[in-house]
Amino acid sequence: MNVEFINPFISALLNVLSTMAQVDLKPGKPEKKKDEVARGDVSGLIGMVGPQMKGSFSITFEESLALEIMQRMLGEKHDAITPDVTDMVGEITNMVTGGAKLELGHKGYDFDMATPVVVSGKSHTITHKVSGPKLIMPFVSDAGKAYLEICFDK
Repeated sequence: MNVEFINPFISALLNVLSTMAQVDLKPGKPEKKKDEVARGDVSGLIGMVGPQMKGSFSITFEESLALEIMQRMLGEKHDAITPDVTDMVGEITNMVTGGAKLELGHKGYDFDMATPVVVSGKSHTITHKVSGPKLIMPFVSDAGKAYLEICFDK
C-alpha cells in the first residue's frame, strides 16, 4: 500500500478532530486488517473513484470518543449513539476525505467521493468494495479510541 495515499487521510483526520473538536489523537501502529468487524461502535465509510485509483476509507469511533466529540464539536451531550451522533460521524468522514482529496489533488491524484454511509452497533461490519489490502490504524485519545481503515485497488 502506497503511503502517499494514506498519509493525507491521517493528516486530515488529525486536523479535523483537533480543529473542530479540540480532540488530540495519538497514532498507533498500522497493520493489515484481515476481517470486516469494526473495532469501535460507530463507523463512517466512504467510497472514492478516480482515473488513477479506486478505494474506500472509514473512520470508526468507540462510543465514548464519539460522544465526547459530539459534546466538544456541537455542545450537545448524549448518553448513547443517536441519529445526531451518526450524522456527526458522517460529516467527519466527509471532512476527512475532503481534506485528503485536496492534498492528493496537489500530488496529481483526482477522485470523486460518494456520500458517506454510517453504521453503528457492537461488532458491526465494514465492507470495503475494493480488492486491495486493508490497512487499519488505531488512534488513542483521552476520551477513547478511533480506527482509520483504508483500502485501495492500486
